Amino acid sequence: MAAALLGRALAALPSARHILRFSHVNNGKVELAFLEKVKNFFCFTDVSILEIAKKIAYAWKELPVSEKQTYEAAAKVERQAYKEELAKYKAQLSPAQIVALKEERRQKRAKRKAMRKKRELTVLGKPKRPRTGFNIFMSEHFHEAKGISVQAKMKNLFEEWQDLSSSQKQTYLQLAEDDKVRYENEMKSWEEQMVDVGREDLIRYKNRRLKKSRVATEKKTVKNVVSKKRVKTIKKIQRTKDSSSPEVIAKLKTKNSEE
Repeated sequence: MAAALLGRALAALPSARHILRFSHVNNGKVELAFLEKVKNFFCFTDVSILEIAKKIAYAWKELPVSEKQTYEAAAKVERQAYKEELAKYKAQLSPAQIVALKEERRQKRAKRKAMRKKRELTVLGKPKRPRTGFNIFMSEHFHEAKGISVQAKMKNLFEEWQDLSSSQKQTYLQLAEDDKVRYENEMKSWEEQMVDVGREDLIRYKNRRLKKSRVATEKKTVKNVVSKKRVKTIKKIQRTKDSSSPEVIAKLKTKNSEE
């Protein structure tokens, strides 16, 4: 069924009809011949994975409800079979293996979370971190570096960097210092933008503490000003009350009559 749905989507692509022929589905699994042809299709065409995904999504959206129910029922059966197989697999694991499996899954979740975070920061336009002197040296000399693999080139470049004199390194170190200034200026502007859009959580911790301290100081100042005004108001009201008391009025009358 999955093969049929994918076939319907791929059929809309150029030259897909004569490239792919789909096998039958046995017990909810596509035959290896089908998988091999899908592999060949991706290898020898310029169709992107994203385009394939869009075609599949559109094909699913256009399916009648009655046909969708068939796929959904098959998916439900497969999910149940997966749960049963997973339970059997876990039952034969030792305590140490279970702990190791949990740790592996935790690391995968952390990695996915970090990747999502990185993509989000890229979309939000976070400035690139400053480069070190060695990073700048390596980017300038990478193409002519000795070695076939990337690792070999990096190793040779590191050895060359180690052999440079202090004066030779100084040029790259100065460029690195300039890049730090660039980074700090861009980060300051970027963090201000993040505050404006309500993303204080993306601000660096040290700046977050400074911001909290500044806000606390501003609140304290406002509170002191309000307190002083309140005291003045209370004193003024008290003076008004005192001046209108009977004792004060009697004293004023006595003083006026004597005069």
